[in-house]
Amino acid sequence: MDKKLLIVDDQNGIRILLMEVFSSEGYTTYQAANGKLALEIVRSESPDLVLLDMKIPGMDGLEILKHIKAANPDIKVIMMTAYGELDMIKEATELGALMHFTKPFDIDEMRMAVNMQLKGGAMI
Repeated sequence: MDKKLLIVDDQNGIRILLMEVFSSEGYTTYQAANGKLALEIVRSESPDLVLLDMKIPGMDGLEILKHIKAANPDIKVIMMTAYGELDMIKEATELGALMHFTKPFDIDEMRMAVNMQLKGGAMI
C-alpha cells in the first residue's frame, strides 16, 4: 500500500499526534513545522496527501497550498484551521483543497477522511 502522508503544522503536539495515528494506519508519514520544509518534502517525497495547517508562521497555508499544487496537482490536501475563516477556507477549496477540519478536530473523523482519500472511495 505504501501511501505517503505529510503533516504540516507549527504545533509540535499536533504533528506528533497525527504522526502516531497515521503511522499506525500503515502510512509513511513525514512532518514539517514550516512551509519551506513542507515544500522540500513535497519535492523529494511526493506525498499522496498533505494535512496542512492554515496558520503557519512565515508562509501561510494558502501560499503553501499554491506551491504544492504547482509542484504536483495530484497531491491531495486537507486543510486544518483553528479559526473559522470562511474566506480562507473558500479560497483553499478553490485552490484545490479537498476539505478542512477545524481545531480541535475529532481524530477519528480525520482518520476516516484520510483513509477515504488514500484507500479510495468518495466522501459522502
